[in-house]
Amino acid sequence: MRGRVYIVGAGPGDPELITLKALKILQQADAVLYDRLVSQQLLEYARGDALKIYVGKSPGEEHRQNEINRMLVELAGKGMTVVRLKNGDPMVFGRGAEECMYVSQHGIPCEIVPGVSSFLAAAATSCTPLTMRGHSSSFAVVTASEDPAKKSRQVDLSRVAQAVDVVVVLMGARRAREVLKELADTLGGDAHGVVVVSATLPEQKIFRGTLAELIELASTGAIQNPAVIIVGRTAGLGGGICME
Repeated sequence: MRGRVYIVGAGPGDPELITLKALKILQQADAVLYDRLVSQQLLEYARGDALKIYVGKSPGEEHRQNEINRMLVELAGKGMTVVRLKNGDPMVFGRGAEECMYVSQHGIPCEIVPGVSSFLAAAATSCTPLTMRGHSSSFAVVTASEDPAKKSRQVDLSRVAQAVDVVVVLMGARRAREVLKELADTLGGDAHGVVVVSATLPEQKIFRGTLAELIELASTGAIQNPAVIIVGRTAGLGGGICME
């Protein structure tokens, strides 16, 4: 008898932001494969006899994606209910689609359970609306860390910034100064931005300012992973929306 795989979004970091459906499935799992940024507190909801396998990626510690894919199929092939617990939402730069496709191609049922993406959490916790009447009617979410196997970059920040009111950049800490400079070249150094580091976690930091100011900040190394960069028409409103 074959099992089933669930690709589950764990949310942005705060364990209380996991969905009820995700929590219910996690409690039923025979095996949990979890990422580096997933809260350890969430693993306490899994059964005591459930396998808990770390498959996260960090500098100097890489698990090949094909190895993770094989593990999902192997465990489900033994009749297990397998949860692939991923930070944020599996369908937002999370390889959830790749993993589910691989599992399905091997004849194993797969379901994707959405989670709160880090960009939504960063916008909310910093009181930076992505859309707001009179200010922003559109936004785009892009990554600053594209597949190294690609021959050229697909994300043109200049074109994106000209097309929408707010630009959100994920996985941009390592290239923060370069990203902010590229946006400043298009929008001007006096355009506003917000950088949220470790959104929803106790160590969360929020940096606000003009792009010129944030470029200087990036030069100091203050922007660390995980970071979300928000730039655009609503980025200067945060201080006036929430009481800080």
